[in-house]
Amino acid sequence: MPVLTRLVPTPLTVDIRAGAVADLAGILADRRVSTSGRIAVVVSEGSGAGLRERFAPQLPGAEWYSVGGGTLTAAVDLADRMRGGAYDAVVGLGGGRVLDATKYAAARVGLPMVAVATNLAHDGIASPVSILDNDAGRGSYGVPTPIALVVDLDLVRAAPQRFVRSGIGESLSNLCAVADWELSHRITGEPLDGLAVALARTSGDSMLHRPGGIEDDDFLVALTEGLVLSGIAMSVAGTTRPCSGACHEISHAIDLLYGERDGHDGLHGEQVGLGAAFATHLRGDEALTRLLTSTLDRHRLPVVPEHLGLTIDEFTAVVSHAPQTRPGRFTILEHLDLDHDAIRDSVTEYVHTYGG
Repeated sequence: MPVLTRLVPTPLTVDIRAGAVADLAGILADRRVSTSGRIAVVVSEGSGAGLRERFAPQLPGAEWYSVGGGTLTAAVDLADRMRGGAYDAVVGLGGGRVLDATKYAAARVGLPMVAVATNLAHDGIASPVSILDNDAGRGSYGVPTPIALVVDLDLVRAAPQRFVRSGIGESLSNLCAVADWELSHRITGEPLDGLAVALARTSGDSMLHRPGGIEDDDFLVALTEGLVLSGIAMSVAGTTRPCSGACHEISHAIDLLYGERDGHDGLHGEQVGLGAAFATHLRGDEALTRLLTSTLDRHRLPVVPEHLGLTIDEFTAVVSHAPQTRPGRFTILEHLDLDHDAIRDSVTEYVHTYGG
């Protein structure tokens, strides 16, 4: 009897601990990553200078590049600059925007990518997706999964706490995304991948029931592992579906409608966390909504639109516009298909119930 299985692309190495970056040279010396030692390292144009100064002595043969933000234009420019360098691999060293741009550029020039995350703001650290701003707003681009992942808890603790908390909202939003996927499976017959669901749900549950906070190493390890599982869930599914539902539609709509407004600085994880709680409220799951809102509140994440600087009317416009951000995706928003007045009533009820 043959053994039938499927091969899932995952990082060869996942190193999550304090001081992990000190062993980066050893990871890069693995011949599965680099045979010649020619490595390109990418950092941001701003804070990346400090990272380069700190870690360049560990990587004497590396060539360093900076990338100007998480845009498609910046990622394409980065790829053009690296082209012809005869590198074995590319290291992305920084936050989500650096990693997304590096993943895309590495894919464009056909090189494996090593992700060294300095914060945990979103679930892209081990995912086969780059989220990049483009002329139409923001796009998701399929890329290979990083060949190795390093998360140094010392670097994470040095990042603004808000960026770390954002990752909690990202993991929690999986519970909404999975519920939306299961709904679509029941209503539209959309295929459902049970393994991807299990991985994504495990990531969300790990934050919903985890004691402690971002001051604790054990909590940070659990958060990082959950974000890694989210990335693998997307690799298993071949789509962002297990980690992106109505919660992400709402976040995209916030960016499109209010992203350019002065004073708006909502992080992706903050927005999807709120979106997940509201969508769960729409689904009528009061018990899970209370768990989500209490967890968001405990970790000082937005619970109601006001916490993102949005009024009830503005959030109503967001929810109304949200389905247009992902045409073809079926979530609780598309299923209910509420008109403007019904959405406003639901937002008002949610705020009055969970905003205290």
